[in-house]
Amino acid sequence: MSESLVTRARFVCDMVAQTARLMVGVPDYPTYVAHRKANHPDLPVMSYEEFFRERQSARYDVRKGRLRGCC
Repeated sequence: MSESLVTRARFVCDMVAQTARLMVGVPDYPTYVAHRKANHPDLPVMSYEEFFRERQSARYDVRKGRLRGCC
């Protein structure tokens, strides 16, 4: 296979994986890191584990008077 074909296939696979993660509520960590470094360079960047827990809590946490959840 040519290198450009492999590069294109890898890009398509990455985009499909990112779309699937977003569809099930798992945000993209590399996008978060890039945003944080570009827009908030003075603030710390969460580790992947911290980021994942925070995003899950934001999506499914029913405390704080909010009705949130899967369905």
